[in-house]
Amino acid sequence: MNDDTVDLRARNKQATREAISHAALRLAIEQGPHGLALVRVHDIATAAGVSPRTYNNYFSSREEAICAFHADQARRAGQALRARPAGEPLDEAVIAAVVELYTDPEPDRAGLRMIMSTPALEGEALKTFTMAEGPLAEAIAARTGADPGHDLFPAVMAAAVAGAIRVAGRRWLEPGNTDSFAAILRSALSVVLPAAPPGGSRG
Repeated sequence: MNDDTVDLRARNKQATREAISHAALRLAIEQGPHGLALVRVHDIATAAGVSPRTYNNYFSSREEAICAFHADQARRAGQALRARPAGEPLDEAVIAAVVELYTDPEPDRAGLRMIMSTPALEGEALKTFTMAEGPLAEAIAARTGADPGHDLFPAVMAAAVAGAIRVAGRRWLEPGNTDSFAAILRSALSVVLPAAPPGGSRG
């Protein structure tokens, strides 16, 4: 099996995962405020063009399916930071990486509102953020030369960034808000950045 075949299979699996997730979220939104409780696995599978068995191969719950896009996005935060120029200061690199990751494209407002207004979905989203903190902390450690096994800075900074993203999302959804998500996210991240590890180095 060559690399092209492996890459194609990986892309196909990701496309199927995304199709199921988008279908689950769309159906939940269409059902209204209590949409999560009204959506059935069979309906999600049908809308995504897959079998219920295929659905179960990808997700163990409706909450996991609905939040999958946000989970995948959060997991890419560490990779996004590693892709920034090596000489860029830590605060500028983190802000640029996170803003680009979460605003291209801008979040689906109805979908984000559904997730943040449904306790079970918000809990699932929080779990995905927590899981993503590890890779982000590793990227911060690599950029600052910190030892993630002993230094608190990378993990604390990763948690602070994750918290800023969640707060920005809530502020963006507030009635009467006219600011873009990018502007709010940048402002939220600027509350915790710049920050430097012990010793004063920022990048």
